[in-house]
Amino acid sequence: MNIVEVHNLRKTYGEQVVLRGVTFAVKAGEIYSLLGQNGAGKTTTLDIIEGLQHSDDGTVCLFGLDIRAQARQIQRQLGVQLQATALMADMTTNISVLEQVQMFARLYQRRMNGRQAHDFLKRFQLADKAKANPAKLSGGEKQRLALALALVNEPRLVILDEPTAGLDVQSRRLLWQVIREWHTPERAIILTTHNIEEAEKLADRVGILHEGVIAATGTPHALIAQIDADSSITIDGDVSAALLQGLTSAARVLVQAEFKKIYTRDLSRTMVELITAVDHSAVNLGNIRIQHPSLEDVFLSVTGHALPTAEVL
Repeated sequence: MNIVEVHNLRKTYGEQVVLRGVTFAVKAGEIYSLLGQNGAGKTTTLDIIEGLQHSDDGTVCLFGLDIRAQARQIQRQLGVQLQATALMADMTTNISVLEQVQMFARLYQRRMNGRQAHDFLKRFQLADKAKANPAKLSGGEKQRLALALALVNEPRLVILDEPTAGLDVQSRRLLWQVIREWHTPERAIILTTHNIEEAEKLADRVGILHEGVIAATGTPHALIAQIDADSSITIDGDVSAALLQGLTSAARVLVQAEFKKIYTRDLSRTMVELITAVDHSAVNLGNIRIQHPSLEDVFLSVTGHALPTAEVL
């Protein structure tokens, strides 16, 4: 069953065409990651799905309901985590984390007593912050609280817009854990991110938004297989360029002052050739790093650009 059905979305701001016919669907139980450069139209697409603005053309159906005609019924089943959490802290100077959860629950006609709210916060590893002011939380804690507020109504569709932007590695992985725990066969999740690893780790399917359309979509594995990219072996030892260029299975060899890199379509064969050649030459192989094709290669192939990286706060 499709939880989300987006068809031929078009949106123009003045003379700037942002969406040129965006079409995709998300099934129940699926995490769908929407990737795109800054300005590609990700936020506009999400705003339309959330009902925050209207498209110039096209349709959005959530749970089989039209986003324009049946917005009230849809909103009860929708949870949204925005990129920015500063507003939440600014609004709640005298409201604790626990009270914030209770307040948001009441907006959905759901009543939580103190113990219920405390138990709810445990699921986001925030129980020890129940009495804290949201403004005093760390970046990772604020993002987990924002996710808690997005899920307080037990929504069937959760939209996460850059949920780990600016977080350090530990905070990011903790948030991934929380997202996985809330991923159920009945719930769909739409995730936007600039973190390729995040999309590869969490998403069942990925859609690449480029020049106003979904230019490629599929599972991470299927998208990577489609581009037929080379694996690479990076070496920092004193192996000569001539030795590497003699490897018959290598597609090409890149020689830099700090390292040498071998690109290959047959990684196993190239590794055997490399080790045999080095053993016969009695040279120092040094450290080796093997890199397989990734979603980053797919994104580069589709758009001609790399995804921007967010700064860690």
